[in-house]
Amino acid sequence: MKRYLSLALLAALSAGTALSSPSFAQTETPAVEGEAQAPAADAAPAPDTVIATVDGQDIYESELEYAMSDLDPQFEQLPPEQRRVAALAALIDIKLLARQAEESGLGEGEEFQRRIDFLRDRALHNAYFQEEILNGITEEQVRARYDQEIEAMDPAEEINARHILVESEEAATALIEELDGGADFAELATENSSDGSAANGGDLGYFQRGQMVPPFEEAAFALEPGAYTAEPVQSQFGWHVIKVEDRRDAEPPAFEQVADQVRQVVLRERYLEILEEARGSGAVEIADPALAEAYAAANAPAGEPAGGEEAPATEEPATEEPAAEEPAAEEAPAAQ
Repeated sequence: MKRYLSLALLAALSAGTALSSPSFAQTETPAVEGEAQAPAADAAPAPDTVIATVDGQDIYESELEYAMSDLDPQFEQLPPEQRRVAALAALIDIKLLARQAEESGLGEGEEFQRRIDFLRDRALHNAYFQEEILNGITEEQVRARYDQEIEAMDPAEEINARHILVESEEAATALIEELDGGADFAELATENSSDGSAANGGDLGYFQRGQMVPPFEEAAFALEPGAYTAEPVQSQFGWHVIKVEDRRDAEPPAFEQVADQVRQVVLRERYLEILEEARGSGAVEIADPALAEAYAAANAPAGEPAGGEEAPATEEPATEEPAAEEPAAEEAPAAQ
């Protein structure tokens, strides 16, 4: 995602003035007895509020909000009022230089108009994304998709295991002999294991397949509860003696844990659905045959040959955020 700053604002940031300017001082001015105190600003100004003028041209609160949404991510660490000042500085610079550009004729000509048309189309794309997709996805839809995914999941097994990690096969073999003689596994782990689990008697907690290195995982999942490895198990970390304490079906993740990821799935599917409908309602002609072929290949459904003009997209190009209010994870998928 590209964000834009004026040169003056970039210079201010590099010089540290955005944080050190007296106007950003956080010290509280003591009240003078009998002096009326200014009321707190509980509500943001209305979008049509004039906040400044540049050569007689009004700058509105809505424009400041647009500028704030376009600030470099570095400015997100600033308090809200400081972000407003930074955005206003950038906006004033934009207005001043835009006026000079107009006077020099840079706003004329077909090339500039094509650029304006592109920016307008992109803004409309993002506004449509905001209105029809972001604002249209409900909590009920996200939860329904979560329930669908959980129902389709195969039960996953997990085990609770302990281990003792040592540097040599001989040391591991000696520990197994002590276990065969009745020694307590947790005590041996506390006394001998070289990793952080030693403090907990070698307890590694519950884990599923794919969470441990292959040699360790293969040996651990081959054991029944209460059993330990009869031979040392080697991995890149050393030599292990492993004991399984319990086996059970893993609980699926709670909705609250994965709600954001599920929402992204629902959002993307809805976006692709709308795109497919739009592509079916509009004729697309690409003049360059090679580019047309590449476009068809990039947008052909999986497993089908390229060539269909109305193939649903499999990739999403990148663009700007559709709205400043939405979290970054919910940006509009892109238009090239």
